[in-house]
Amino acid sequence: MAEEGDSSQEKTEDPSQRKIEKAAEDGKVLTSKDMFVFTGLFGGLLMMFAVPGIIEPALGSWGALLSLERGADLDALIGQRITEGIKMILIAGAVVGLPLMVLVVLTQAAVAGNLNFAPKAMSFKGNRINPLKGLARMVSMKALVELGKASLKVVLLFGVAIGIFYVQAPKILQLPFRSLGEAVATAGSMFPAVLGGLLLMLAAIALLDFMWQRHTHIKSLKMSKQDQKDEYKQTEGSPEVKAKIRRMQMENSANASRQQTALNDVPSATAIITNPTHFAVALKYDVGSSQAPKVLAMGRGKIAEMIIERGNDADVTVFRSPLLARALFFSGEIGGEIPEMLYQAVAIVLAYIYRVDRGEDLERPDVDLPEDMRFDEFGKPLVTGAGGV
Repeated sequence: MAEEGDSSQEKTEDPSQRKIEKAAEDGKVLTSKDMFVFTGLFGGLLMMFAVPGIIEPALGSWGALLSLERGADLDALIGQRITEGIKMILIAGAVVGLPLMVLVVLTQAAVAGNLNFAPKAMSFKGNRINPLKGLARMVSMKALVELGKASLKVVLLFGVAIGIFYVQAPKILQLPFRSLGEAVATAGSMFPAVLGGLLLMLAAIALLDFMWQRHTHIKSLKMSKQDQKDEYKQTEGSPEVKAKIRRMQMENSANASRQQTALNDVPSATAIITNPTHFAVALKYDVGSSQAPKVLAMGRGKIAEMIIERGNDADVTVFRSPLLARALFFSGEIGGEIPEMLYQAVAIVLAYIYRVDRGEDLERPDVDLPEDMRFDEFGKPLVTGAGGV
């Protein structure tokens, strides 16, 4: 385990694509509140200039709701006006709210790089109602930074507004001496300058906030080298396990190739030990030889059937002994001598086959194996007393 303070555990590496996607699934994406404020106000300003023909009739209709005709039925009129007022509010909300909502969604898509819907973010989080954790968030460095940003925004916006009013001071001081129409026209001419200056300052603040939020977002997702290794193991698998799997695959492939090639040697075998068809081991022994019997071929399933079939075609004696067949298969190797612990059992079988091949009528011998050479069909040791089936 790495020690505390080990530089390898410092989060200095850029986040991987998988970590970014996982954070997005949890609702943790790049966002900027100041960018929403700027685009919302800018969109509202555009709508004010884009739909002037709608505003005046709307205001006229709204004023008409407050006028009453002499002799009208007040009970029926009140209900009618309330219904009309609700309709006008809904229409105004749709006309103003829907474009602004689309603008907010597009703003988030532009800030984050794409639209993201995270159901996990809506799930209940008990730690959010923990008063101690809430207090810790209130006095955290992030909260202090947000407070500093809010104070700076207020100062900057007030400074811009005061600066614009200072430039327009001569006009403002003349307003009391002008007619109402001239005063309204003068005030209307100053309004775009004030709003434009505030929007420019909001644009600068939004840009700075976006850069800061992007920095903190990436920093929160940074990974240590150990995180990268762990993620690689989760996605690609442990290198040790993958190497072991590849090694086993290569060994199995090589074994299958040897078993297939060894089928050509089956006709020269002395005997074939079977289980009766699940396993088959072809043995070769030269009478009088000082060497132990050799395994010419062995296999299970389809290979075992092919060994038995070729042995029958070559008149090789097939001896059924499930325990001995499994012991030879799991402990022997093609081309090698049989294990020493199986000498006695194989000798009994070969002696029986030799005499039977000479025409003698003998009873099949009982083949006994050492306890640690008894296997089931999966190669696992059999417990004492398990049958040899």
